[in-house]
Amino acid sequence: MPIILDHQLREQIPHDGTVFPISYFHDELATLPNWAGPLHWHHDFEIATAVSGVLDFQVGRQHIILEVGDSIFVNRNMLHGIKQLSGDVPDPMPNIVFSGAVIAPETSAIYKKYIHPIACCDTLPFIVFKHKNGWHNEVNCSVKNIYCQMYEQSQCYEMAVQRELSGIFEYIFSNFEDLPKFETTRIQINAQIRIQKMLSYIYEHYAEAVTLEDIADSANISRSEAGRCFNTYMGCSPIDALIQYRLQIAHSMLNDVTLTLREISYSCGFNSVNYFSRQFKQTYGYTPSQTRTLGK
Repeated sequence: MPIILDHQLREQIPHDGTVFPISYFHDELATLPNWAGPLHWHHDFEIATAVSGVLDFQVGRQHIILEVGDSIFVNRNMLHGIKQLSGDVPDPMPNIVFSGAVIAPETSAIYKKYIHPIACCDTLPFIVFKHKNGWHNEVNCSVKNIYCQMYEQSQCYEMAVQRELSGIFEYIFSNFEDLPKFETTRIQINAQIRIQKMLSYIYEHYAEAVTLEDIADSANISRSEAGRCFNTYMGCSPIDALIQYRLQIAHSMLNDVTLTLREISYSCGFNSVNYFSRQFKQTYGYTPSQTRTLGK
């Protein structure tokens, strides 16, 4: 299913937190243009695995390359995105998004002792479990078992998933001192807050006439500082990021054949169908009309 974000870029996770606060996803990349997902964040932990292609998993400002068989643990509230770098078909990239409450209630001694310290560790934004590292085999096996249990949902699957997640957090806690840490400065924290605010503004106002000044004002910074933030996190300008998001929305709207190209372009903030079509082809390599006729 597609990534759904609210106006604060928090991914809307459809699990019922009062029942079993974990959700399983697969084949999300196939629904995304160029097999790339937008930067977003959520309050839950996430674990994802590369199955058939090489993936570029961005967490904060860092780009982590996942080879086939590698898994990544992303800590809570971290801005992250994904892009497939190789492969002839979209990687199924199975992943789970879950609350630590799957393992134990937040008021419990287990949560406070073993989960809370990991969730609140600013120097541990992510952990990579490499398929070539023998020490990581146990975790990668647990991750695969969780995917299987969440997909099949056979009898007592919840208990099996809880057991596997407990083992993963036990591994993280037991090896905490040896895990790679990434020191985060106050400047970096402020920069991430700013990019979150500006991206939130773009996601909420993309259909309107948005200027560079509007985007910068949403984070109370100058236009030049806004440009530096976007270049650092996304390798593009704020306006380029706005156009790319408009194109992503337009790409999904093309599935509705009752809408004309003019209606789609104007509803996504483009004031010219020709300009929309040129930008679309430049980004995706085919025109909006071809998207419909070829089922791209």
